[in-house]
Amino acid sequence: MLDFTNDTLDIGNLPKYEEVPLNAVSKKYWKVVVLNLLIFLLFLAAGLMALFYFTAAFRPYLYVIATGYIVLAIILFLLYKTDISRRGYVVREKDILYRSGIIAISTIIIPFSRIQHIALDEGLFSRMYDLGQLRIFTAGGSSGSLHIPGIEIGQARQIKEILMKQINLAE
Repeated sequence: MLDFTNDTLDIGNLPKYEEVPLNAVSKKYWKVVVLNLLIFLLFLAAGLMALFYFTAAFRPYLYVIATGYIVLAIILFLLYKTDISRRGYVVREKDILYRSGIIAISTIIIPFSRIQHIALDEGLFSRMYDLGQLRIFTAGGSSGSLHIPGIEIGQARQIKEILMKQINLAE
């Protein structure tokens, strides 16, 4: 009969993923976000103007709604700017790590052995600034996938090649 052991681990000796230096997303990614926000705010403003034009009941609240619109726009820009400044990723020896969030900070660590597919997407505005989004799909389904936007396209292609080599080595 084999001797079964199930020793406890000293958590203090485990590597600290919180201390890993991260690569920031490209500074040009902020321009892509600003373009997307401006388009969203433009459509919102058009909808509000149509509401005022066709519905007389909202006209007395024009200044209140306009002030709310401006406050919303400022809050959106500040939140996205803060969020982008806190995002980071790193490719390590055996896994890829991505951290994002403002209030609730999310850290995703995906071992190479779990990666099943890698895609590199370039949106319209991202392409204008030579940026891409790396999408990594795992065996865990949609809950295990990882999206890293705002990476310089050349660097994203290099990361994709590295990950593909690691996947092929694991097979």
